[in-house]
Amino acid sequence: MTPDTETFYSRLHRPIGDLSLARRKQDVLYDKKWKLFLRRARLFRHIPFIEFVLGSGSMALGSVHKNSDLDALAGVKYGRIFTARAFCILVFGSLGWRRSKFSHAESAKDKVCMHHFVTAKSYQLSPPYNIYWQEVYRNLVPIYGDRIVLDLFFAANSGWMDHKRICADDLRHKYKEVSRVQKFLEWVLSGKIGNLIETKLKKIQVRRIENGFKNDKLGFEPRIKYTNEELEFLPSTSRIHALTNQ
Repeated sequence: MTPDTETFYSRLHRPIGDLSLARRKQDVLYDKKWKLFLRRARLFRHIPFIEFVLGSGSMALGSVHKNSDLDALAGVKYGRIFTARAFCILVFGSLGWRRSKFSHAESAKDKVCMHHFVTAKSYQLSPPYNIYWQEVYRNLVPIYGDRIVLDLFFAANSGWMDHKRICADDLRHKYKEVSRVQKFLEWVLSGKIGNLIETKLKKIQVRRIENGFKNDKLGFEPRIKYTNEELEFLPSTSRIHALTNQ
């Protein structure tokens, strides 16, 4: 671990009181949240056009706290990104498991935060890059998806990460195959009908996203994208900036 990396992690894990006790408590909380995340993540294998899902953010870094959400990065088939997101909103939202818009603190606790959807055309994270993104991407946790596709994703990011990574064995990579439900939905939503539905869903979602920006002010250097290639919703990077520049 380089000195810069050690400093970065020290900012993520600033304990209160006894270091070992604080660390043990955080480790227990981390395990509990992962068990919950994996139970909820099983639904991704039933959602059409979702190719893989990775645990991201604090779930990847191990810097969780009691009000942490469950960050997920999803890879989807190109041409169906808005359809995939619509199903995620419907499925997780109906169960009360989705972090909505820019909810904060306790309202986001244990909710699945689907803040980033990528396609094969946007596997590589867009700049600017810093040590925070390097550590997150080096520690992304495969939850669902075929190893071949996951390796393509990691390969696309190996350059700026300065780290060659493959999809190694991880007990949290529980779901590797699509379900019959997903296969059926993808069959129904393919072709011209699927194209029309995707276009309609894009118009609805873009309108809602842009209306949301009118009511919720964006913060410091936001990372917002909503295109056919990528959906990214990080309304503020102030915490990331603080961690990497102190």
